[in-house]
Amino acid sequence: MSGDARIESAYLSGPIQRERFPRSARLLRHSDFEQVYKRGRRHFSAHMTVFFLAREQDGSMRVGFTVGKVLGGAVIRNRMKRRLREAVRLEGFRAIAVDVVINPKKSLLTAEFPELRKEVGRAFQVIEQKLCEKRNA
Repeated sequence: MSGDARIESAYLSGPIQRERFPRSARLLRHSDFEQVYKRGRRHFSAHMTVFFLAREQDGSMRVGFTVGKVLGGAVIRNRMKRRLREAVRLEGFRAIAVDVVINPKKSLLTAEFPELRKEVGRAFQVIEQKLCEKRNA
């Protein structure tokens, strides 16, 4: 299939609705990442380690990704981040004030996307549950 045919078939299937990963939902500053690592809690799963820290301010979840050079070259690391970003976007952001840092493992590359999405959703559920327990205690 040529490049023109692919573009044309995309137009024939209807309007493309592109949802974004808003800047307000991203963890961007190095100091924010450091605080999550130093003061936050951890959740381990098969393909990633999720660090999280409740924030004092109201707001929604902010998510950041760290992929070390040990996991591969720039192309591989960017692919991992794109897959994680899409899984987070599809799972939806929770309405809780928490900073989350997702640190993938090498096995993330070979994981099927539905499995990855399910794992991200489960991690968000665990975070929400642990933060609610902490507030109620």
